Amino acid sequence: MALGFFDQFMSPVLMGIPLNFLSFILPWILYPKPPSAWSKSRTSTLQTNAINKFTQQLLLPLDKGAHKWALLFAALMMFLITLNTLGLLPYTFTPTTQLSLNLGLAVPLWLATVIIGMRNKMSHTLAHLLPEGTPVLLIPVLIVIETISLLIRPLALGVRLTANLTAGHLLIQLTATATFVLLPYMPLVAIPTAALLFLLTILEMAVAMIQAYVFVLLLSLYLQENV
Repeated sequence: MALGFFDQFMSPVLMGIPLNFLSFILPWILYPKPPSAWSKSRTSTLQTNAINKFTQQLLLPLDKGAHKWALLFAALMMFLITLNTLGLLPYTFTPTTQLSLNLGLAVPLWLATVIIGMRNKMSHTLAHLLPEGTPVLLIPVLIVIETISLLIRPLALGVRLTANLTAGHLLIQLTATATFVLLPYMPLVAIPTAALLFLLTILEMAVAMIQAYVFVLLLSLYLQENV
């Protein structure tokens, strides 16, 4: 039983063992596996078409050298969408509300894009730190500012995903608590509050999908600068 509004964001533990790994493994069971036969089910066909459309849209502005990241981006997108949406179910835990998990995804992928840029186009990558036509007196300041903005990218990725999901979960819990408290005493007020709760749930489902797409989209933009 939750004792506070923020207890829902605590990692569940059973007999001293964190259960986070279950939330990473079990969602994959929900996705249908492609059959070996020529004819596919409607669910499998819909899933394949959705992934293909997303991958084509995401890789459209990228060079051919970046197309090898298509499988990674598609898997990351489905992974984040699954964790975000399943976390809206009652008595569940949302791993993507943990900043440590989001930074664990953002930092290695961002660092991989930077390493690729330094290996393939070092001069072009370093040129981003100093815009063309900068006055001589502003060169040291701009280099420091651009370096900080480069290093803060993975932090922005992780904080954006964490903050949006945490805020949505808190709003839903506050509205649900208000609905149950008002129902016995002020039922006429509890009815519109319940309607607001339903609308917030739909909005949070949309936010869960959009934030997963934004996370992968920003990674693709970072990759575009370095490929």
